[in-house]
Amino acid sequence: MALIKRTLVVLVTVLVVSTWMPVSECANTKKPVSVARKDDIPYIKCQVCEKVASQLYQQVQKKQDQISPKKISEHQMIEIAENVCNLKKEEADWIMKLDIVEQGDKLKLIEQDTEGQCNSECKTIEQTCQEVMDYVDTDVAEYIFTAKPQIDLLVKHLCKDLTNSCTKKPPPVPKNRMPGEPFLPKPSKEVEMEKIMRSMEGMPGAPGMKMYSREELMGMNNFGNDDADDEDDEDEDEKFPSNMGKALRETQHIKGGWQQKISKGIENSGETLKRHANKVFNQIQKWWRGIRGAPAKKNSRAAKSEL
Repeated sequence: MALIKRTLVVLVTVLVVSTWMPVSECANTKKPVSVARKDDIPYIKCQVCEKVASQLYQQVQKKQDQISPKKISEHQMIEIAENVCNLKKEEADWIMKLDIVEQGDKLKLIEQDTEGQCNSECKTIEQTCQEVMDYVDTDVAEYIFTAKPQIDLLVKHLCKDLTNSCTKKPPPVPKNRMPGEPFLPKPSKEVEMEKIMRSMEGMPGAPGMKMYSREELMGMNNFGNDDADDEDDEDEDEKFPSNMGKALRETQHIKGGWQQKISKGIENSGETLKRHANKVFNQIQKWWRGIRGAPAKKNSRAAKSEL
């Protein structure tokens, strides 16, 4: 089990680190934990609701175009509605492009050309979106499926009929409100990496994937220690992290697009992973033969005693 776990972790690590920024940057970059500013929600709730309705309309149309000539099902619409406010899902990428800007005594949502770093403003919009869609995601999906409304009717139905998000004007923003952080565009490589990671989330054998720093990678030589490993396994395991480190260092000098880096990372580590997989398979076979052989020996001794 130790080798299996280590193999899975290293394979994902090669894929992630080889497509990421230089490893030294990963080690030195620690993002602070951001939380939503709940006090800002009343000032932006109506705008967020209108954005959500617009996104639902656009994403349903996009899904329909993708699966044409088939018709989009109500279940697929419900799935879009359930994910549109969840930053872990592709349907909520629109949140990453919004910036909260002070304009007099109001807060305005300004859409940017690219995705930005998700700080407190991003979390605030996500939570506002969740408050808007709370308990009505299925209802609005059903409305879209049955009525097939235009966007203006969808905005009205979601923001005034199903919810009270836009039934009254937002209050003025206090003069002593602390300004939010500036909008920081996200590097294109980071955007691509997140899409890759998200697409791999449902793959068997690769749950809970994450990005690792150089220090974390070098510390993986103690991951999954197993006293039951043979001496040969221990020797091979000692070489494995150093080989992995060498492969990672080599990938730092590779030029080209992220596709080439992924291919190179897999190529460098493929043979090492194959050796470990074969060793695990042989150990399982040996263990299985021992279990199957034990009852037979016992029965043969019993037969001799009876004679």
